[in-house]
Amino acid sequence: MNFFKTFLASCLGSLVALIALFFIMIMLTVGVVAGLTGGADEQVIVSDKSVLQLDLNVQITEQQAENPFAGLPFPGAESATVGLLPLKQAISKAKDDPKIEGIFLNVSYPMTGFATLEEIRQSILDFRESGKWVIAYADAMSEGAYYLASAADKVYLNPEGDVEFNGLAVEVTFFKKMFDKLEIKPEIFRVGQFKSAVEPFMLEKMSPENKLQLTEMINSIYDYVLTRVSDSRGIEKSRLKEISDKMLVRNAKLSVEHGLVDSLLYYDQVLAELRGKLDLKEDGKVKFIKYNKYRKSYTESTAVSSNEVAVIVADGTIMMGTGDRGVIGGDAFAAEIRKARENDKVKAIVIRINSPGGSFVASDMMWREVKLATEKKPVIASMSDYAASGGYYLAMACDTIVAQPHTITGSIGIFSVLFDASGLLNNKLGITFDDVKTGEYGEMVTMSRPLTDAEKNVWQTRTEEIYDTFTRKAAEGRGMSQDDIKLVASGRVWTGTQAKEKKLVDVLGDYNDAIEIAAKAAGIEDDYKVRLYPYQKPFFQQFMEDIEENSRVSAMKEELGSNYIYYQYWQEVKKCNGVQARMPFELVIQ
Repeated sequence: MNFFKTFLASCLGSLVALIALFFIMIMLTVGVVAGLTGGADEQVIVSDKSVLQLDLNVQITEQQAENPFAGLPFPGAESATVGLLPLKQAISKAKDDPKIEGIFLNVSYPMTGFATLEEIRQSILDFRESGKWVIAYADAMSEGAYYLASAADKVYLNPEGDVEFNGLAVEVTFFKKMFDKLEIKPEIFRVGQFKSAVEPFMLEKMSPENKLQLTEMINSIYDYVLTRVSDSRGIEKSRLKEISDKMLVRNAKLSVEHGLVDSLLYYDQVLAELRGKLDLKEDGKVKFIKYNKYRKSYTESTAVSSNEVAVIVADGTIMMGTGDRGVIGGDAFAAEIRKARENDKVKAIVIRINSPGGSFVASDMMWREVKLATEKKPVIASMSDYAASGGYYLAMACDTIVAQPHTITGSIGIFSVLFDASGLLNNKLGITFDDVKTGEYGEMVTMSRPLTDAEKNVWQTRTEEIYDTFTRKAAEGRGMSQDDIKLVASGRVWTGTQAKEKKLVDVLGDYNDAIEIAAKAAGIEDDYKVRLYPYQKPFFQQFMEDIEENSRVSAMKEELGSNYIYYQYWQEVKKCNGVQARMPFELVIQ
């Protein structure tokens, strides 16, 4: 019966793929026709008195996956993600574009971290320095959405909407009870009292050390958030904290009374406000131009300089290999740094990092290439939401490290974990194992039995040796003693603000600051261009890979039913197998 269920599920997946392929062919045909008639490939001409519309209720990543159907009349033609770096460029272009009068910001639930929101927020404030205006409007706003919207000239809310302004919270997922049910025993080796990446495998709640670091971390982040909102809204920081701590804003009306929002308006009323700013008649049409369309109105880089600042983007978990979307492949990324080092046109390198870490070996491989690059040209680290553990490892050899106050970094520590699944295999599945070996240490990585005491000693010793390597290289990169580094290591995470105080970070600033530092260090501040690496996969290649993966997942869900959630958890757990330089937990700040 299971065979037929799997077979039918696979057939269903294939059918879905064929339907999707058919749909692609239709879109391609229409796309070609549009191109022949001057539609899809025609450069966009921006009308006078246009308003740049930024809809940011999407996932915001470092780079943007290009979609050739964006702007065409198909459902889902608009990109499902927005790239932070292209978005910053678009806002910068709009600032100097005489045809753009202002920005209409629609943001309710942006899917990103506070450091990324700070990057966008700073771009909006910079845009306003031109004398142009920014209007923010939403039906509801999360904490992060409001933080971004507060940078606008005016913040409007639907009369029946809500603003979340009640502080931050951290949620950590724990797997111990699941392991107990499945009779899986994690075998854990770690260094550092704060290296709590393994806590979800061995505890049901946070340790006191973990609670301490997380409490200090979110208080540091929120203190900066309140400072920035206070500056933008003209409300005393102490008053904002009182509003937040006591959750005084519980409905739309209260958000106006406490000064977080300027007015409660329906969408048609907001349009009337925009008409007034644009000096339009009562029935005049507001000329919105969406972000993806606006990007087609200019070339990505107008600079013709022979001097290049190469920005190499590291976005995702660190693993060996070539990597993929959301995964930094150690081999591929090391090759990108090597090419930039050997390219005479590249005068400086910026490593843009948004990573919680991952494989130690892959991290060390990339560290070596960064180290070699610093011997030939300036290399600057620019930290985004996360640059922790393996992410910090990637940054620590750079000449200068730039982080946002909200960046989560540090976590200088190592853990190793293996999983004894003999209980699951023997007791639940009826699978047993036997082996022969040539010596006492014939098999050091196994799931079919528990490790022996001798094997455990080898793993712990090796973990401690790697921790010594991590702290030694961090000390070398930061110009500190190894003992001083160990005082701020032990796997503990820090915000960018805290990390600067601990000398783990040099400058509090954004991506643009990192670019300027790199150009100045190379002596090319008056003549350079910026280019992003690695190049993105072609849209259709990524699209077909997604179809294949979705078909596989559908078949697996059909086979496993309600047990599929455990399979998902197990796939995540397997990524932690072996020696890891990884952030202490799967972190959700909300």
